[in-house]
Formats: sequence, C-alpha cells, structure tokens
Amino acid sequence: MDKRKVILLVGALVIALCTAFLARSLFTGSAAPEVTAAPQQAVPTGPRVLVANRSLPVGTIITPDSVAFQPWPSELVSNAYFIEAESNVESLLGTVVRNAITAGQPVTQGSLVKPGDRGFLAAALGPGMRAVTVPVSARTGVAGFVFPGDRVDLVLTQSVGGDDGPPLNASETIIRNLRVLATDQRVNAENAEGKTEVIAFTTVTVEATPKLAEKIAVAQTIGTLSLSLRSIADNEAELERSMAAGDIKLPEGADRKTEEKLIKAFATRPVDTDVTFVTGGDVSRFQRRSVPTQSKGGRQGEMSGPATASGAPASVAAPMVPRGPVVRVARGNSVTEVPVGGK
Repeated sequence: MDKRKVILLVGALVIALCTAFLARSLFTGSAAPEVTAAPQQAVPTGPRVLVANRSLPVGTIITPDSVAFQPWPSELVSNAYFIEAESNVESLLGTVVRNAITAGQPVTQGSLVKPGDRGFLAAALGPGMRAVTVPVSARTGVAGFVFPGDRVDLVLTQSVGGDDGPPLNASETIIRNLRVLATDQRVNAENAEGKTEVIAFTTVTVEATPKLAEKIAVAQTIGTLSLSLRSIADNEAELERSMAAGDIKLPEGADRKTEEKLIKAFATRPVDTDVTFVTGGDVSRFQRRSVPTQSKGGRQGEMSGPATASGAPASVAAPMVPRGPVVRVARGNSVTEVPVGGK
C-alpha cells in the first residue's frame, strides 16, 4: 500500500476518535437542568391591622362588612393604624369616613369621625347635600326597622277640605331614594353585644339636596310624613329603566372608571319626579276622588292689609289682574293698583 494513503487513513482515524471523545464529553458534562420551585411570597408576620374590604368613599358609614383585620409587615406599621390587639372594631361601627380609603388600604384613626365629634354629620353628607330631620312615629317610621344607611321614600298624607262635601284624603310619594343618616341621633344599630337593636324613634335624619330640603320643610306643614323602606334591588331596577330611557348621558370617550362613577352617582341620588299618589276614592267607594271646590270669598277674595288703630287688620279689596306694570296707591286703608300710564 502507498505510504501516503496510510498516513491519510491514520490521520482520519485519529480525527474521528477525537471528535467522538469530544462529543461524549459534551453530552455527559452538561447536567440535566434542575427543577426548582418558585420562591413563595412571604406572608407578613407582623401585627394584624384594620384594612378596608372595599372602596370607602367620603361619607360612608362603617358597617361590620366594611373593614377587617389582616397581617401587616411590622416595619410598615404606623401609630395611626388600628391594631387588633389594641382596638375594638365594634366601637368603630357607625363612624363615618372623612377621607377616602381604597380597598385593601389600612384604616387610619384620622380617616374616621365618631358620633359626637365635631364635623361628624358634615362628613357623612355627600358633596352638595344637606341633612334634614323628619319627625316620625312607630306607625310612620316602619316600626323602627329603618337603620342608618338604608334608603327610603317619603310619603305625604293630607286632607284637603272644601265647601262641596267631605274633604279629599290623599297620599303621595313626594321624594324617592333618600339615604338615612341617623335615627334619633343614632348612627349605629348595634348594641353593646354587637347585635342589631330595633328601637322606636321619633326623628329620622335624611340626606337631601338643598331644593329637596326646602320641599321636605314645606311638606311637614302640609300633612303627615311617612317613611317607606326601599329594597336594595329597587335602585338597580330604576337604574336599568333610566338607562333604557336615555336619562343617563355618559360623555363620549369616558373610561370605564368614569362611567361607573357617574352611574353610581345617578343610582344614589334622591328623586322627586314621576310623583305617584292615591286618593280616598282609590281605597273606598265612600271617599271622594276630586279636589273640593274652594269658596271665592274669605281668605281667597281678600288679603290682609295694614293694621288699623285698634290693631285689627284692615280689609283690602282683591287685587285686579294687571295688564302691565302697575303702581300701588294707598289712600288711608284702601290700596288701589293703577296701571302705568293711567290716571
């Protein structure tokens, strides 16, 4: 055999052996990847602090399901937090949120206002709202089963008299969806043992707009006011009807959070439109349905004028219906309206 071919054959064999050795070393040297468990998130081992179970906006009345204790890192605990070992959560029921608290955020002592503290009722009111107190009884106050945070309708019952027979007895729902703030200055329905306490009260404080507050004040002078407790599902049903009717107008391009905020504000506002009423004739065939006619004389035909020397009010002729600007001319006890431009 040619010597040159032998050398090439030996060289090829050596290269093959080296390649095999290197390949073996490569596969056996790389160890199989080890499967390691992901590090578990460390559970805080610090004290248990009071946190909000859900978002608590300003004016929210604290209830047992609003807050709860949970562990919190020791290095993040502040002196303003409520510590489970040092606090009694039952004493916080009925307090009002003064500063907004997000879900999962610790509740601070400065974010709550207790009954009797300065500014308590003002903190319970929503922006632009007013507190109005309505006198009630066991019959007109749902037998004491109205608690702070509930929503009620306001029903006015009155008797309208006249000259053509018996008076008209009527009852109408003048305002719906009012939020109850307190009953007899109580904002907590829990007793010392933490149980719901049903008591008879004589006044109920509700939240209303300034215009509705004026309406409630006048209604108290007209007749008797009664409370009608609303179901929680009523707000959702009315909200769906309002959305279907187009009463809720959402701005274009609004995000989901803005839409939810507007819808919630609409669902919780008091309403005095679409007033419903019932007359005595709807209850009994022996009651009337129409408003009695009023006499044209007396208080409607005359009005009180300036007092005479004896102190009795002087009778003044009924005012004429003016066709334009008028000037009132007083001659003694007589008052005459003269149109501008006349003699």
